[in-house]
Amino acid sequence: MGKIAIIMGSKSDFGVVKPALNVIKSFGVECEVHVISAHRTPEEAHNYSLTAKERGIEVIICAAGKAAHLGGVIAANTVLPVIGLPVKTDMMGGLDSLLSIVQMPSGIPVATVGVNGGENAGLLALQILGIKYPDIAAKLADYKAKMRDKINSDDVALQSELED
Repeated sequence: MGKIAIIMGSKSDFGVVKPALNVIKSFGVECEVHVISAHRTPEEAHNYSLTAKERGIEVIICAAGKAAHLGGVIAANTVLPVIGLPVKTDMMGGLDSLLSIVQMPSGIPVATVGVNGGENAGLLALQILGIKYPDIAAKLADYKAKMRDKINSDDVALQSELED
């Protein structure tokens, strides 16, 4: 049923990654998680991206802060979809990370979610897999229906309060 990889540039990024891992696991999709740095372990990053597909990985999420080159380094060496997850920083609040990820050179696409947007990174990875796996697509439809139902319920409750 597909397999997703999550890579983070530093173990300290795990708090940002955890919502992605949680949503992926809640859908019953296998996920592997690693700490690999584009700058401090470039050979490992290179080897990981070259071997991901043969290990059954179908989508890779890369969480990184500051210079945030991890997603681009991975995307340069694979044809798999790569999702960049920018990590909030003290210096620029994550804007530095976001801009580093979205400014990939032509030919090296990295999809990008918002700063610290772990849940959306996981959901985007699941939507990509949902193209191939109907059971994931059905679970995503249920997930969105529950969100819709909650908002509609919240609106009904608000309207009731406003009438009083």
